[in-house]
Amino acid sequence: MMLLFDLLLAPALLWVAQGAMSRRNLFQAVVLFIAFGLLLSLAWVRLRVPDVAMAEAAVSAGITGVLMLDALGRLGGKHPRGRRR
Repeated sequence: MMLLFDLLLAPALLWVAQGAMSRRNLFQAVVLFIAFGLLLSLAWVRLRVPDVAMAEAAVSAGITGVLMLDALGRLGGKHPRGRRR
């Protein structure tokens, strides 16, 4: 059962990472970045490194995610400069 979870977790990490990098909508990219941090925390738990998993969840999904959402709110735009069409 855990092997199935591991086999699903690896492609999910790749899919979410690719989605976060390729989104034109910055809000969606930030949300996918936060989801990537949470999935990566699960991967660290599966590798039996709970201290790294806690740090990943706190820093990547927590603090960095909140800072990115705050910065996005202050920018007010949904598209980065140079990519508007």
